[in-house]
Amino acid sequence: MLLVEDDPGDVLMVTEALERSQRPPVLHVVGDGQEALDFLHRGGPDADRPDLILLDLNMPRLDGREALAAIKGDERFRAIPVVVFTTSDAESDVLASYQRHANAYVTKPMDLDALEAVVDQIGHFYTGVSALLPPHQRNG
Repeated sequence: MLLVEDDPGDVLMVTEALERSQRPPVLHVVGDGQEALDFLHRGGPDADRPDLILLDLNMPRLDGREALAAIKGDERFRAIPVVVFTTSDAESDVLASYQRHANAYVTKPMDLDALEAVVDQIGHFYTGVSALLPPHQRNG
C-alpha cells in the first residue's frame, strides 16, 4: 500500500490504524504527488508496485488531483486502486476525483477514533473483501 500524505499527524494515525488491523499491509509513505509518481516509476518494469494507493488531495508540489490524473492516465498504473482520502468534502473535489477515475472518495473524519475506524474499513475492504491484482499483473 502507498500512502500519499503530507501531514505527519495523519501519516501517524493512518499508520497506527493499519498496524492494528487483522492483516496489516506493507506500507510505503510519500509526502506529495511528485514523490508518489517517482515511487511508482522507480526500478523499472520488475519493481514491486503497491496494491492500493491512499491519496490526499491538498499537498505541495504536485497535488493529489494532478497525481491522480497522472496515475490513471498511465497504462502501467491504471489498474492500481486509488482511494482519495482527504479532509475536503467539497462536491467539486468529489466530482473531479471520480472524473479522474478514483476508485473511491473518503473524507477524513476529524475524530481520531473515527479516522482509525475508517482506515480499518478501507484496509478491510481492499485487503479482505475485494480482489486485488496479483503482483505479476501490477508490474506493468
